[in-house]
Amino acid sequence: MPEKTSSAKEWKRKVWYELYAPPMFGGTRIGETLASDPQKLLGRKVEVSLGDLVQDVSKAYLKLFFQVVRVDGEKAYTDFVGHDLAQHFLRSQVRRRATKITHILTVRTKDGREIQITVVVMTVRKISRSQVRAIRSEIVNLLTTRASERTFDQFVQEAVLGKLSADVYKVAKKYCPIRRVEIQKTEVLKRPAEAQTAGTPAAPAAAPA
Repeated sequence: MPEKTSSAKEWKRKVWYELYAPPMFGGTRIGETLASDPQKLLGRKVEVSLGDLVQDVSKAYLKLFFQVVRVDGEKAYTDFVGHDLAQHFLRSQVRRRATKITHILTVRTKDGREIQITVVVMTVRKISRSQVRAIRSEIVNLLTTRASERTFDQFVQEAVLGKLSADVYKVAKKYCPIRRVEIQKTEVLKRPAEAQTAGTPAAPAAAPA
């Protein structure tokens, strides 16, 4: 019985905090979350679909991950920590008698942030190993150079909103017909100093009222 009373008191102490996307995504309100202490919010991860963020249901397959880095009153501000494509979406893009090239590399942006990025290239038909090697080389050159020329915010926007995949498509098509290119995943390896990792898995943010 005392445990139930304690839990009830803890619940009553909890406050709803509004969650806001980072400036690179317009700083818009993305939902809300409960916490009994604002310090407990620091490091908390939330998941939001790009479709919800830009009000476009066709983008619902792309999941964005944010982490709370600052709390001001009852507002919690986040930073981007990565994104991922829904597995069912990727599977729907695979075709028989074609080549799927997956390449993972780590790049550093102009302002010193490190990001691990996964690129997927799907060809129209089966291609040779030499063609695969050539496309991988183009991916490394393009993404390494692009990251060094862009700030963290600029690079993330290009990765998430389709600019990078379009540019990879342009260089890859020199070697064979390309059906589709996707930036499958990003993960920020070097985060801002103010972020305090709570070690909890990402949870979907409550929908804005």
